[in-house]
Amino acid sequence: MDRDNVPTTPKASFRKFLEHLSGAGKAIGVLTSGGDAQGMNAAVRAVVRMGIYVGAKVYFIYEGYQGMVDGGSNIVEADWESVSSILQVGGTIIGSARCKAFRTREGRLSAACNLVQCGITNLCVIGGDGSLTGANIFREEWSGLLEELARNGKIDKGEVEKYAHLNVVGMVGSIDNDFCGTDMTIGTDSALHRIIEVVDAIMTTAQSHQRTFVLEVMGRHCGYLALVSALACGADWVFIPESPPEEGWQETMCVKLSENRARKKRLNIIIVAEGAIDNQNKPITSEQIKELVVKQLGYDTRVTILGHVQRGGTPSAFDRILASRMGVEAVVALLQATPETPACVVSLSGNQAVRLPLMECVQTTQDVQKAMDERRFKDAVQLRGRSFEDNLNIYKRLASKMPDSQIPKSSHNVGIINVGAPAAGMNAAVRSAVRVGISNGHKMFAIYDGFEGFARGQIKEIGWSDVGGWTGQGGSILGTKRTLPGKHLEQIAAQMRKHSLNALLIVGGFETCDRIKQSASGTKRRVFIIETMGGFCGYLANMGALAAGADAAYIFEEPFDIRDLQSNVEHLTQKMKTSIQRGLVLRNESCNENYTTDFIYQLYSEEGRGVFDCRKNVLGHMQQGGAPSPFDRNFGTKISARAMQWISTKLKEARGAGKRFVTDESICVLGICKRNFLFQPVAELKKETDFEHRIPREQWWLKLRPLMKILAKYKASFEVSDLGQLEHVPSHGYGEPAAI
Repeated sequence: MDRDNVPTTPKASFRKFLEHLSGAGKAIGVLTSGGDAQGMNAAVRAVVRMGIYVGAKVYFIYEGYQGMVDGGSNIVEADWESVSSILQVGGTIIGSARCKAFRTREGRLSAACNLVQCGITNLCVIGGDGSLTGANIFREEWSGLLEELARNGKIDKGEVEKYAHLNVVGMVGSIDNDFCGTDMTIGTDSALHRIIEVVDAIMTTAQSHQRTFVLEVMGRHCGYLALVSALACGADWVFIPESPPEEGWQETMCVKLSENRARKKRLNIIIVAEGAIDNQNKPITSEQIKELVVKQLGYDTRVTILGHVQRGGTPSAFDRILASRMGVEAVVALLQATPETPACVVSLSGNQAVRLPLMECVQTTQDVQKAMDERRFKDAVQLRGRSFEDNLNIYKRLASKMPDSQIPKSSHNVGIINVGAPAAGMNAAVRSAVRVGISNGHKMFAIYDGFEGFARGQIKEIGWSDVGGWTGQGGSILGTKRTLPGKHLEQIAAQMRKHSLNALLIVGGFETCDRIKQSASGTKRRVFIIETMGGFCGYLANMGALAAGADAAYIFEEPFDIRDLQSNVEHLTQKMKTSIQRGLVLRNESCNENYTTDFIYQLYSEEGRGVFDCRKNVLGHMQQGGAPSPFDRNFGTKISARAMQWISTKLKEARGAGKRFVTDESICVLGICKRNFLFQPVAELKKETDFEHRIPREQWWLKLRPLMKILAKYKASFEVSDLGQLEHVPSHGYGEPAAI
């Protein structure tokens, strides 16, 4: 860790940071409202710690708006320690409740009086569109409420002037991902984890008995959970409110299910959003679907309704990081707000935090429901945003093969290969590429065992049904090795000529902290030192530290020395004197050749003797194993589909021009850059790559490093200049989900 970021005398950059964002004399109230969502606690923790960090007072408002109306013991000042060990806890520790009283002016008068008594003029609301709309109404009425309270003798005129303006910032906590203007809402990824865990478990029993399962997931007004779950598990059919099935869907679905059985598929999965409707806005229920399948096909069919299981459990790493980022950004937005600043909502676009006008987002969200009510379903899908529309289009494309007569004819052969270390999501990417390629009329060839297998001719044509059921499997079914192609180039070229390969899609690389922390929570004065993988790239260590609430993370990108290690030990020693008597330190495997995990463990053990004891754990290859997460399945599927579409376009251009590709643009890497997908020529990437250490010269996630330090109580300067001003909700939504 660099010398500016340890708890010593503040440097100039830190002083400048505090000047920009001084919270001195300000009070922030934080509440959670509406339905609970995993990750809300991470957001509360970030708001409390960032607020205290910049000198503001932060208050818990228990039980949502009801607590604000009731006041008294429902509004309590929070301290640093009061949000310790809540990152990994689902739900919300400050409670959430529906509140009829707040919908009345009398209720809002009581709420305003209670806030003024605590000096709170900054409100951070974590909830859905209803909760955020209520906060905006409250803000607009604020000055009038204070004047009425003064007339009634509840507050004096000096307080009316002192607390004249209320600033409001919202964060969307909703497992349905039903709020327009953000790629992901807090809780959505965790809910997807719950759903996919159930689907994976159901698939094994369904295969054993050749059953059909109808799985009902949450989403009364939004089909995101159903759609992405279907995409992530390769479901046979999905029902969502934004895109009802066409007339005669009953027969079409039954034909599809029977065709899949005829291809020796031993199970069928149908996913239904609880708000699913037909094109006449009549409900489609899971029981109706079961009765239809049993009556028409005679299949053994079971219904599973997940219900509130989707809201429960530990939040995913994605949700913790998202909520932590949003919480810090919310405090910054409140401190930068002026009386003229409209209420805003902190959102996610690509991998960037942005601020949008709250009521613009609410209006767009309401427009979706209006479009569905008026049966303008195409408009409803577009209003949900480009990401939702892409998910739907890709699902439709991958779920069923078009009749051969409708597939465009192509004379091109495309190879697909996995290289480098195995990674969860590779198989989803291969499945997606194969099916999109076949849909575009290409012959698809699987290349087994990386470049070594390529050189040896381990190549065979792969069909639509060959990749069925691949999305949920970990590792690489094609096989992958770290061998570089250099010494095999002649043999590889010969194999490309032999199989007439016109294009090659390469899926690969440059060629669990939670349970441990919970273990530490049960033991007083213990520090865990964890080694993560990543080569010279500190992404896993840094983001793992942010997700787990670690005290330090040592990475190659940020050089450190023995003085930094000593400062960290002193920091932990001071921490052990508080009620938070545990610690977590992460170390990237190649962060420093001398300061090894053993060295750091021995140093901490010796220097902490009598204050805390240490344990160490090297996570190793368990980080590469297991089933892919919903995010990896979805991301692998979508990025691969996009890559295959790019290849098809280039092949078509080449055929029309009668030329071969020899330009830099014919060899590209596809990834996310800030908010958008970007095809970048390898020749350009050479300039941006540190080949010795196999990492980019600039790492976007290093901007998140100060967040981890701030939330661990280290002094660090946050890049205020990078924080955005208010943007507007795009008419066609944002791009793909964030690449955290």
